[in-house]
Order: sequence, then structure tokens, then C-alpha cells
Amino acid sequence: MPRRCLAFSLTTIVSFLLASCGSDSRPLMPSSPLSPVPLTRLSTDTFTNTSSQHATEVEPGAFAFGSTIVTAFQVGRIFAGGGADIGFATSMDGGGTWNNGFLPGITVFQGAGPFTAASDPVVAFDAKHGLWLISLLALGRTNTTPANAVVISWSRDGISWSNWATDPIEVSHTADADKDWIVCDNGPPSPNYGNCYVEWDDPSQNANDLIWMSVSNDGGQTWQTAQNTQDGAHGLGGVPVVERNGTVIVPIMEVCTTQSCAPSILSFSSLNGGGSWSSTTRISTISDHQVAGNLRSDPLPAAQVDGDGTVYVVWQDCRFRVNCSSNDLVLSASPNGTTWTALSRIPIDPTSSTFDHFIPGLGIDPMTSGSSAHLALTFYFYPNAACGASTCQLEVGFISSADGGQTWASPTTLTIPMSLAWLPNTFSGVMVGDYIATVLTGGKALPIFALANAPPGTQPFDEAIYTTSSPLAVDARARRFTSAGEHPVPGAGSDHAARQFYDLEHRYPVVPPK
Repeated sequence: MPRRCLAFSLTTIVSFLLASCGSDSRPLMPSSPLSPVPLTRLSTDTFTNTSSQHATEVEPGAFAFGSTIVTAFQVGRIFAGGGADIGFATSMDGGGTWNNGFLPGITVFQGAGPFTAASDPVVAFDAKHGLWLISLLALGRTNTTPANAVVISWSRDGISWSNWATDPIEVSHTADADKDWIVCDNGPPSPNYGNCYVEWDDPSQNANDLIWMSVSNDGGQTWQTAQNTQDGAHGLGGVPVVERNGTVIVPIMEVCTTQSCAPSILSFSSLNGGGSWSSTTRISTISDHQVAGNLRSDPLPAAQVDGDGTVYVVWQDCRFRVNCSSNDLVLSASPNGTTWTALSRIPIDPTSSTFDHFIPGLGIDPMTSGSSAHLALTFYFYPNAACGASTCQLEVGFISSADGGQTWASPTTLTIPMSLAWLPNTFSGVMVGDYIATVLTGGKALPIFALANAPPGTQPFDEAIYTTSSPLAVDARARRFTSAGEHPVPGAGSDHAARQFYDLEHRYPVVPPK
């Protein structure tokens, strides 16, 4: 089986180095620079509120429908949680040109909204009703309860957005809310065409990350009474996707509430348009390496569905590395949400490398499927997993598969190395985002991610949302690599203690499992 090694390094914002190939036992050696990868900055933090760490943007969600792409992200990250507002950037021509702005009426800093921060933006398009939707977590409301809620902003063109202060749409009514995600059923063959679904969890002390789902059938304007899974499961970071037949499948990271629980990636589903939700199925246990440098990162799943309804899930996992020394990105797939393939390692570099890979953003071309499905994956990485806060070099990579994840092309580095000192801080560590995005339009991929540059002058930060200036090809003719035949290290397990908080802002300590 051919093996390869890659050393990711950049000398400018638009160039990258690939490593020479060799056996697993040889050191990683950089080769000469190849063609540049130009980047486009999508937005700038212009807020001035004192609660934020300014000139920062983090955590982009994105969706593409036809040639229109909409991404949404936190602007002006606040240490205690969320940003001063949610920014957006929209392209009507497949990423050639962009418009940007800020959602009005959510926070006190933009349009006199009732909340003091906003977080976790995710984008969807409802084709039946012709509406773009952004679900987000609005934080710190003082005039009514709950203080934190999942809310919706909507737009007909992805540029002019509803003013939440005068058109409030609230999805969650739980004691608290965290880690929302939205998807709409855009398949006319589906009996539930036009339904939209939102997932979130309630991290409050009595709920312990109890999973909730709600459905809308009127373009996200009203939302039905929320429901739990049949087994009352607890989890974080669920990503609902919709198959062509209308089945909704939700991969999610399990949060353990009993001593017998082994932290896992789970899935659950609805066969009746959100009328009810199944019990959870275990996709796999989680074995993850603690990312160095106090970088905020968890093994949250990234998920997408191909044109025939196969669901793909990716997360960071260390089971293929001796002593859990670093994370690979691993993949599992399912035709129905209940039967999942054994984990395969995405072969970005050999298992003997020092690289650590995390925070994946998965995209799939919906016009492709099965053994010809086009997968595109953006991710962050360290060239040296054993680095420290002052020495870690954070970079962004991209890799693609033109055969449903059976083989993968050579990876590409998209950014200069970032110092962790250039990132805003949070209770869970310095931050680029709990997730990033990859969208496919016109058969090509656009990675969307947070990139920090060296701050100019006395400015404390210079972090913004970027994409590639031109879409990246998913080329079936490129040289391919596979991890077929590889097996997890016997007895592999995580190299860190169980999570200590139900939420990523460290407001709710975990109650010892019973």
C-alpha cells in the first residue's frame, strides 16, 4: 500500500509547502513551494463594545444552494460566551464576489436587540418557501426568561435579514440552550418537503445536556413543541441531515450521565417529519487526544448527506495513534442512521507523523452519490502535536475524496501558521470555533474558516473569516491515498479525563455519574 507524509508550512498567506513522501520511520521534510492558494477576507469586526475582544470573528457555519452561498459567524468574541453579534457574508456567484453585514435586532450592540451576546450560528435554505434561515444561540436576555434561547433570523435573498427586535422568532423554551443546528428538507420527492428542523441541548444543571428537537413547516416562522429522543438521550453538537426520502438523521456527541456510559458518537432519527424521534444508536466510542496549547476543541461530529441519502460523519479521534499521541480525522457512513460502517482513518498523513488534526468541516456535493460521492473536508492542524501555548503553530488544511471516502487526494495547506497568542480567549481556551464549514457549488469546494494574522500595531487581534478566492477542485484524476487495511491500536482510549462541564462556557459543572 502506498504511504505518504506531509509537512504543512506557509511562508505567506497565499502559499503552501507540501512534504516529500517516504516511509513512516523517516523525518518529514518540506519540499519547494507549489502554486499559491489566494484567500478572500469575508468580513471585519467593526464593533466597539467593551465586553468583546475586538477585531475577532470565529465559528462560521455555511450553506450553499445553487450558486448562492451564505455563511454566518460570531463577531467580537466575548470571553464569557458568544460575540457582540452574528455577522454574515453572502455570495450570489459561487464565491466570486461577496456582500457582508450584521444581523439586526438580536443584541444590544446592533439594532437595539434584547440580548447581550450571540453564538453558534448555522445556515439553512428552505427551497419550498424560498427563505434563508440562520439559527443561533442568543445569550444574556435580562427582560424575560429564559435568558438564553435558540432564535431564527430569515431572509429572502441572503443579504437583507429580518430584524429580530420587531420580528422575534424563538425556537427553544427550555431552561437554557446550547449548540443549536438547523437543516431543511429540500427534496421534492420527500413527503416532508419544506420542513425545517432545529436541534439543541439544555445544559442546565437539572437537564444535563438533554437533547431537544423542533420542526417548522412554514419557512421557520413558527416552531412546534420540542421533543426529546425516545430514550431521553443527552448530547452536545448534534448535526441533523435529511435524506431524499425525508428521513432526518442526527449524529451527535454523547454526554455521559451514568458510570457505565462510554462517551460515544450517537445518532437518532425521525421517519415521520419530526413527529417523533427514535432512541439513539451508537456509531462508535470516542477516543480523542487533548489538543495542546489550551485551544478550544472537542470531538464534535461534522455530518453531511450525499445525493442518494448516505450520511457521512467525521470527527477527531486518536485510536489509530500509539499512546493516543495525536488526533486523526475518522469517517463512518450509513444509509439509514442505524447501521454504520466501521471507522476509517482519513489518510492526511501517516500514523507515525507528529501532526494533530481537529475541528473538521465536511461538505458533500449533493449531485454526487455512492462510490462517486464527492467529499470535501476542511480542518485545523498542528504540525507538532506536542507543542505548547507559546510554540503551537495552528494551520488550516483541506482534503477531498471523489469516491465516497474510499480514497483521498493529497491534502493542501490553506493558511500561514497562526500563533495561539493571536486568538481570543474563552472559558474553554483560545478560540477559532467549535466548528467550521465547507460548501460545494458548481462541483467545487469552498472552505470557510477563521484565520488570525499577527495583530498590527497596538491592535490586540486580527482574526476574521476567510475563504479561498477560487473554489477548490475535487479531482477524481488526482493521485489517491487510502487507509484500507489499517486498524486501531489495541486498547486505545482518550488521553484526558472526562469532561467537567455540560457546556463549553463552563457554567454548569458535570454532576458525578450515578
